[in-house]
Amino acid sequence: MDYEGKVAVVTGGAGGIGRGLVHALLARGAHVVVADVEAPALEAAIGECASLGSVRGVLTDVADPDSVVGLAEDVYGSEGRCDLLFANAGVTSGGGGLPWEQEINDWRWCFSVNVFGVAATVLTFLPRMLEAGSPGEIVATSSGDGGVAPVPYASVYAASKAAVSCFIEAVAHQLRKVAAPVNAHVFYPGGGLLDTGLWTAARNRPPELERVRPRPPAPGTTFAEFKAQLEVAGLPTTVVDLDRLGAKVLEDLDDGRYILGPDADRFGSLLHARADAIAHGDLPPTLLH
Repeated sequence: MDYEGKVAVVTGGAGGIGRGLVHALLARGAHVVVADVEAPALEAAIGECASLGSVRGVLTDVADPDSVVGLAEDVYGSEGRCDLLFANAGVTSGGGGLPWEQEINDWRWCFSVNVFGVAATVLTFLPRMLEAGSPGEIVATSSGDGGVAPVPYASVYAASKAAVSCFIEAVAHQLRKVAAPVNAHVFYPGGGLLDTGLWTAARNRPPELERVRPRPPAPGTTFAEFKAQLEVAGLPTTVVDLDRLGAKVLEDLDDGRYILGPDADRFGSLLHARADAIAHGDLPPTLLH
């Protein structure tokens, strides 16, 4: 794919995986519109990326459909098109504890960003991209946690990412069925530990969606704690280079893959084991087994 001069929109692009995607796109010569809910982080990201290529920022809350519409109107009013759409913004549930210790507000917050935010982004941009009739790509960030198999201690987050994977797969099939010039892809970040803003996503949690009860104790809820637990258990603790991860996504797009990310090759055996368990009426193995 020739990215030179293409217009790319990246939600949640001011930090973490989103920033890695922005860096990769700029390195390929794309013009990037960074959408993020945090004004200070967005300003800092644009300042840092300005020397890397053509980039600008738009303050956007993907949990608010009107804000996403505002983003699209801004992009189509200024750039006139969107060739590459990365629905990347995401949060954890922030609930902690066991699945039954989560609260409805944990579900509401997580799904408002991870599911409704992705839906709003696709529903707002895709019709415009199709109307333009030009080749385009949509990439939604999911997770192996839920998208492939759940991690039991992150039940709400896993459920949200399973919804993203299912939705984008349906979109991809329908785009192919109508021979659209736009393709859809699902991105599973991986390759090691991901030190991103997801660990502190509660900083952006709306007051009206705060928990009613105190958050249950949940060791390992910071990146440092999680990494330390893995070290004690003798498990790998390699931290992913997020710029390299962003570049990997574009390389996978170059290869025409639907599944993007470094871990796709290791999902096969787990999915076969899950299919066998389901066929026998058994509880399927998780991402941890």
